Amino acid sequence: MKLTLVINGSEVETEILATPPACRFRFDGQEHAADVEIPEPGIYSVLLDGRSYDASVERTERQLIVTVEGCRFEIEVRDPRRWTRGSGGADRQGQETLTAPMPGKVVRILAAPGDAVGPGQGIVVVEAMKMQNEIQASRLGRVVAIHVREGATVTAGEALATIG
Repeated sequence: MKLTLVINGSEVETEILATPPACRFRFDGQEHAADVEIPEPGIYSVLLDGRSYDASVERTERQLIVTVEGCRFEIEVRDPRRWTRGSGGADRQGQETLTAPMPGKVVRILAAPGDAVGPGQGIVVVEAMKMQNEIQASRLGRVVAIHVREGATVTAGEALATIG
């Protein structure tokens, strides 16, 4: 999965090759491997190049705030598969329909109709090409409907959930 990260204002191309716990990724043109554990929500223990790091991650509406050894990084993740504010799709005052970014299988439903959700909160997990993609709310709201069930096969662009 290719992403563009904007770290403290500087753009860096990133590609995730394998997900935790045994991560592999290409960052700024160089391939790296790291072992990652999540001892508690928002806290990551990372072993990278023989060094151990503890990182705390706070999610805001527009970015991640990552703190490692007292250094603070403001990170905006730009995923070309996800809806962005300028691309149309969601009416910030009305309803937002979350759609499958690619064909896959629904492996988990993380919210139910009536649940209050916030920006970045996972709603549905879709597995595609042996990778799990958490489909997240982009704003505050309440789940109006879940349009799929666990185990269902979905196509790219298919409605997964509606947030009002």
